[in-house]
Amino acid sequence: MRLTLVGSRHFGVTTLNMLREHAVEIARVVVHDGEDRLAAAARAAGIEVVVQADPKLVTAAEIAPGTDLIVTAHSHARVSKEALAAAKFGGVGYHPSLLPRHRGIAAVEWTIKEGDPIAGGSIYHLADRMDAGAIAAQDWVFVKKGETARELWERALAPLGLRLLGEVIDYAKAFKTLPAKPQDEQFATKAPNLSPGKH
Repeated sequence: MRLTLVGSRHFGVTTLNMLREHAVEIARVVVHDGEDRLAAAARAAGIEVVVQADPKLVTAAEIAPGTDLIVTAHSHARVSKEALAAAKFGGVGYHPSLLPRHRGIAAVEWTIKEGDPIAGGSIYHLADRMDAGAIAAQDWVFVKKGETARELWERALAPLGLRLLGEVIDYAKAFKTLPAKPQDEQFATKAPNLSPGKH
């Protein structure tokens, strides 16, 4: 199974390492910044690195030829319809909330801000609308009292994302298809950025 990984930063690197343990071929890594630590990790592993022409968009030309699945990990770029069509199974990403709740860039912060007792993670199909694609896998965790967004992410949500992504990859390898359960729009909430200019 050939993958193109689109991502950045620490979660991009841990995703890359997890994928390498799942006996898939990582054909290419796509980054918005050639100096990013994911780019460095991919080069060190001998994987081709492509820097997006537009940091906000991934185009079909940037997806490796013969890609079965696009995986995004900490990417804020939209994967174009043409790029998704270039991959046999389209693409999936990890969102650190129980989608359709908390769609948007600051899902973990909003989980804390809203006082949610339960948080979760969703592997979802990349689609035209942000975080709105069908769910491939989902699980939940408890939120500790007084926990910050960063603590919740590091303790529970990042490891959960890696586990769920691994399960979806194994499922795709075994069954040559991806699970897909449509999101129920009546429960959708938005999680816009809380602090402008900060990622």
